[in-house]
Amino acid sequence: MKVRSGFLAQSNLRTRGLGYDRRTSKARSLTGFSMRRHVRALLRKGEEGSALVEIALTMPMLLMVMTAICTFAIGFNNQLTLTSAVGSGAQYLQLIRTTTTDPCQDTLTAIENAAPSLTPSSITLSFSLNGTPVSGNSCAGDQSDLAQGQPVTVTAKYPCALAIYATKFATGCQLSASVTEYEY
Repeated sequence: MKVRSGFLAQSNLRTRGLGYDRRTSKARSLTGFSMRRHVRALLRKGEEGSALVEIALTMPMLLMVMTAICTFAIGFNNQLTLTSAVGSGAQYLQLIRTTTTDPCQDTLTAIENAAPSLTPSSITLSFSLNGTPVSGNSCAGDQSDLAQGQPVTVTAKYPCALAIYATKFATGCQLSASVTEYEY
């Protein structure tokens, strides 16, 4: 077999199962080359595979950070939704407080309709009608404290659950929003 020198000749020899010995400038068979030497030569060769190791080490941390960002974004979205719903509920209460038999229950219904992404049974309300605190979701009965022209305050609380990979952060977390409406 005739051996050519140069880069092209070396690549041709390797594809045929032959190695090229640089010291003697002769072709040799790779069958006598031990696997352990071959692996060691590959590891010494350079940084092949280091990118895969880096990705394997950093990917779990990156995914955890991305999940935490998404979880906190859901919490902030719930806070904004609750604040907006309480604002519209307080405006609705200011309009209907003397024209209905249970304005607090109607306000809760308006807040639940304004916040469809929140669980309705988890929303707790408290009211301050003309300076008189009313707790609970119903204020049926005596409507003497519902005089027109006086401010109404609606306060809502909603539980937040910040769980990242089954680890609960801020277990006693409560989102709250309070809006005072004045009639002019």
